[in-house]
Amino acid sequence: MSSPILVTCGLPYANGPCHLGHLRTYVPADIFVRGLKKMGKDVLFVCGSDAHGTPIVVNAEGLGMTPKALVARYHQHFDEVFKGMSVGFDFFGDTDDPACHNRTQEMVKALTDGGHVYPKEIELAYCPKCERFLPDRYVEGECPYCGKPARGDECDMGCGRHLEPGEIKNAVCKVCGGKAEYRKQIHYFFKLSEFKDFLLSYLETLGGTASARNYAKEWVRQELKDWCITRNMAWGVKFPGHDDLVVYVWVDAPIGYIAFTEEWCAKNGRDWQSYWKDGAKIIHFIGGDIVYHHCIFWPAMLKGAGYTLPSAVVASGMLKIDDKKFSKSRGNVIWVKDDYLEKGLHPDLLRYYLASYTAHNKEVNFSWKIFADKVNTELVGAFGNFLNRALTFTVKNFEGKVPQGEIDPELMARIEQTLNEVATSLEEYEFKKAADSVMTLADYGNIYFQSHEPWKLVKSDMAAAGAVLHSCLQIAKALVIFMEPFMPSKMQNAWKQLGQEGSVAEKPFLEALIPLEEGRILGTPEILFSRMEEASVKELDRIFQDRVEKAEFKGKAEEKTAEKKGEISFEEF
Repeated sequence: MSSPILVTCGLPYANGPCHLGHLRTYVPADIFVRGLKKMGKDVLFVCGSDAHGTPIVVNAEGLGMTPKALVARYHQHFDEVFKGMSVGFDFFGDTDDPACHNRTQEMVKALTDGGHVYPKEIELAYCPKCERFLPDRYVEGECPYCGKPARGDECDMGCGRHLEPGEIKNAVCKVCGGKAEYRKQIHYFFKLSEFKDFLLSYLETLGGTASARNYAKEWVRQELKDWCITRNMAWGVKFPGHDDLVVYVWVDAPIGYIAFTEEWCAKNGRDWQSYWKDGAKIIHFIGGDIVYHHCIFWPAMLKGAGYTLPSAVVASGMLKIDDKKFSKSRGNVIWVKDDYLEKGLHPDLLRYYLASYTAHNKEVNFSWKIFADKVNTELVGAFGNFLNRALTFTVKNFEGKVPQGEIDPELMARIEQTLNEVATSLEEYEFKKAADSVMTLADYGNIYFQSHEPWKLVKSDMAAAGAVLHSCLQIAKALVIFMEPFMPSKMQNAWKQLGQEGSVAEKPFLEALIPLEEGRILGTPEILFSRMEEASVKELDRIFQDRVEKAEFKGKAEEKTAEKKGEISFEEF
């Protein structure tokens, strides 16, 4: 068995429901893990809910519930959605687990003991009306670098910089709307500036997507400031020795990767240190908006505390809906549960779309029309058509059994070529290339079936017809094995139609080169993919367009109200 590989996904924030943008990361990661297993790799796949931070506290307060209850609600929601989309984490925890608290405090102590953390008195925004300091999302104001409206920890509407506590100008309390003042307090800082040379060297060797690597290099080449890692809150992981401070959420969130590994290992008789202390291959799949945290903060923390460094960071491209910028507040969003799963749409269709639309690091555009066109043209017209023709014709003319006859050597060479293409593409995080290679083999199968005219051969030469159909079924077997990482449920159905036993998920890619057994009884042919009809597509699009119109109406009403009151309006995407 090869050395262990750990694959993680950026943690979904337990503050709202799952939308299509989330799946841009989780589905390709699941495809990657399934592919690695088919290559015989020892791979562990972990994730969990990001349970801390001010947005959760602010939202919970507004809803009249505790942060813990809010996290529990959305943790269950994401767990259900991931299972519904066949995203198969080996462990899905949350960062309020005791294991995460313990591991976070251990790492902070290790960083402090190593001289990488120090106290510093800083000026922080304080609301005299609410009588509290205003961390992160409790405060809004102006970015000190570009002057654009910004929230407490990020200039999300301007230059995109991470903002340290106290940096925001003209601070306003988000709770009461009152003007904040600045007061001094002791906080703790991580000496990020001391890791500049290490980070520049490390990033040269970091695998994954070049976009993530290059983005991080640019930031590191600029001035690296020390990083405030404490906040004035009650909800979160207590900073060691200080009951009035918690660890900043971007410290404990990635430490969740380690804690989740520990929890899985404890249940499965494995040593977590084989992943995080002994040089295992660690691969992070993340959204393109959190590259800074995973390629700069996180490896510096790991280096300072003596842990294994990530081997690769795979950052996904952003998502557009109907060619417009994704925005929850503007209604330009597709909710996975409400808009997709509960409408009876099969998860495998969306998995295929997200993986095959474009390269992983490129921007994906989703519209119901494009989605339906891909389903109807590629899955129904090419892939499903070939499988159904080959199976139906064989069952009808050869007593439902795999015919005798030598498989075409040229055809077997084509299958082997596709196997190599798929494996290589997955290892290079090129999911569209892998899917395209499988679809090219399906097109080859359709051409092979059509050009050899088995409907004529059965009337004149049954042996020749049997060899052609045996060859076609071998292509079908290969297609099902290669496509399983993308569409696991549909391919299990197809596997049974081929008369095969067990789970296709457990079959290695090399199984595609093993000839189908002559005389094996085939299953009952069924339509694998059904066309999406125009009427249903229009109805799905109508629901989406209604949401956009309602959001626009609400937004204009709120703008008018803000103008009358003379307030500044900040939109949170």
